[in-house]
Amino acid sequence: MTFNDLNLNKPLLNALNELGYTQPTSIQEKVFSVMMSGRDVVGIAQTGTGKTIAYLLPCLRLWKFTGDGSPQILIIVPTRELVVQVVKEVNKLTTYMNIKTEGVYGGVNINPQIDRVYAGCDVLVATPGRLLDLAYKGVLRLKGVKRLIIDEVDEMLTLGFRHQLTSILDLLPPRRQNLMFSATMLEDIEKLIKDFFNNPQKIEAAPTGTPLEQIIQIGYKLPNFNTKVNFLKLLLSNDTEMSKVLVFVSTKKLADDLFEQLEGKLSGQLGVIHSNKAQNHRFNTVKQFHEGVFRVLISTDIMARGLDISEITHVVNFDTPEIAEDYMHRIGRTGRADKKGIAITFLLEKDAVYQAQIEELMNCNIPIEILPENLTISNVLTEDELPKIVMKNVLLKAPKVEASGPAFHEKKEKNRKVYNKIRHKDKMKLKYGKPKTRGQKK
Repeated sequence: MTFNDLNLNKPLLNALNELGYTQPTSIQEKVFSVMMSGRDVVGIAQTGTGKTIAYLLPCLRLWKFTGDGSPQILIIVPTRELVVQVVKEVNKLTTYMNIKTEGVYGGVNINPQIDRVYAGCDVLVATPGRLLDLAYKGVLRLKGVKRLIIDEVDEMLTLGFRHQLTSILDLLPPRRQNLMFSATMLEDIEKLIKDFFNNPQKIEAAPTGTPLEQIIQIGYKLPNFNTKVNFLKLLLSNDTEMSKVLVFVSTKKLADDLFEQLEGKLSGQLGVIHSNKAQNHRFNTVKQFHEGVFRVLISTDIMARGLDISEITHVVNFDTPEIAEDYMHRIGRTGRADKKGIAITFLLEKDAVYQAQIEELMNCNIPIEILPENLTISNVLTEDELPKIVMKNVLLKAPKVEASGPAFHEKKEKNRKVYNKIRHKDKMKLKYGKPKTRGQKK
């Protein structure tokens, strides 16, 4: 099947031809017909399967000009990077259509966004928090929303956006079409579907945990952090095919530490992004990596779903992810657009349990390769890797306190005297035997 076989209009077909897209992916083909019928959809699709175009094509095909300035298509995504990415995709597909698209997200000045949204748009792409800010300020009119798309909903719930999502759904008009995409079906997602969707059809393009066929997976067992650094340097020095490498680490601190370790060897070819970096830094770093200025980009997991960069040759899991689904999202950054990709995972001894969970999810093993002989094995441990001395907490038994009564004791005899105040009149009577007066007044 080609895009010409779908019920697309000429402007969309022309845009697809210019982009070089001829055949729809499995998820694009399945979602299109259901969305065109007007039914709600819940899509289970692995990253890298073309989800963005899958929901954009039917929505843009069904769009009709109204001129009231309120968005007809509302797309909610978890990260700022995804907002920018989706806006770019919409603009590419609407080259020959008179559609205005806006993207809003937090972390930047809200006033320019207020002006743009108030001026009106047809498609709005937003993160949940900033969308609610604009709605509560009365700037954003949601009465015209006909189609709602929630992308990466599992990641939104993981980031704690559940309350914001339900608040947004309560603000939207009841008569609308809903589309939700998720890599996994969590209990909270099932509840959202039950409360706000109308008998949706479930579409599964690839079972959760099924690795893409064009991704070659390799695992290496390493003893510690510094040996992992040495091995990564060795790989980057010897393998000329590692021209666009995305390195995932577990924490922001590790990302900065690894950057410092590699900066001397890859001066001007290395970038790092995580949530503590300024927004402009993140955008510029991703742009330089996309354009090939940076050969290596170090990133944390929170960035895994916000990056859609073509022609990534290798993904390196410098730290094995603790959540099996995160492994799928990481390796899905390579092997896109029917091109081969390589995913390399560094495995410490403590990562065995995570490796088992990943392999159970994928229903296949990660092939383990032998380390090269010229690799320098480091004996220097980081502070986190040093063995911890655990002191036994001995609780001393408190002495038994005998039961006693109230804090009271009898007064001494000399202190038992009671002081009663005696009036002068009574004193005189006691002295003279009769009342003593001063005589009558004259």
